Amino acid sequence: MKAFNAIALGLALCSPWAAAQADFPDRPITLIVPFPAGGPTDIVGRVAAAKAGEILGQQVVVENRTGASGTIGMAATARAKPDGYTIGLATVSTHGTAPHLFPKLAYDPVRDFTPISNLVTSPNILAVNPSHPARDLAGFVAHVRANPGKEGYANAGAGGVNDLGMIWFLQLIDGKMNSISYRGSAPALTDTVAGVVPVIFDNFPSTLPYVKSGHLRALAITGTARNARLPDLPTFAEQGYKDYDVTAWYGVVAPAGVPDAVRDKLAAAFAQAVRDPATAAKMEETGAFPLGNTPQEFARQIETERDRWKVVIDKAGIKLQ
Repeated sequence: MKAFNAIALGLALCSPWAAAQADFPDRPITLIVPFPAGGPTDIVGRVAAAKAGEILGQQVVVENRTGASGTIGMAATARAKPDGYTIGLATVSTHGTAPHLFPKLAYDPVRDFTPISNLVTSPNILAVNPSHPARDLAGFVAHVRANPGKEGYANAGAGGVNDLGMIWFLQLIDGKMNSISYRGSAPALTDTVAGVVPVIFDNFPSTLPYVKSGHLRALAITGTARNARLPDLPTFAEQGYKDYDVTAWYGVVAPAGVPDAVRDKLAAAFAQAVRDPATAAKMEETGAFPLGNTPQEFARQIETERDRWKVVIDKAGIKLQ
């Protein structure tokens, strides 16, 4: 029996599948980015892919498959062969909010993917036009409660993370505001700076220049700690909202069923890539901050985001077609 087991083990190790895992990667890898070229997701993907390719010894080619809030690209990732040669760049939109917004979503964020590594995170900022009476978050909350439904907030798109993030905060403070949606951050910021809309909740890199120049007054930032670029801006947690954290993230996932050896090799390469000083500096220029966690840690994050946003979206009664 022992001899039989030894032979069986030897055959398994010499099988084409085992050999393929040992040699991985022996050809280029495709990284599906589910958002358009030039945007923050695409930039993070390309910067990380370039360095990870160097580490793996094979090129990691970025392929943009856009549409439906990133769900088209993620569906393509989920359907790919689970061999590690097709991976995708997941976000809080594709894996946290989309499963609850789209009734007929073509994938399950947990069942249909193998988490590899969450590469970077990026905070969001609540800011107001300088003419707004609120000078801090407490003042803003008091103002909103005293004026239910009388003001609007600008966001980069209905049902997007920033829109939902503001909806969540309003749920927490029992406040009412009108959601004013734009096609992207740029026009939303333009109108907030001009005073057309008095309030905005938007991502760190796009909002930072306007805060630095004084065209917007920042009231709070998401995340577990203050940001070095705005050291005087307190977090939501510091101001009494410890469970509120709407943070953008960008992580690599593979189709479900990828062998552990392949998963771990990809995870190590991408984590090393984002921690490389030159790569980290490029990420930080876009407002993204290196993380590079383990597959197990990333899996827990995805489940947490999925569960967190279900509560918010169900309470708000939002569904997208």
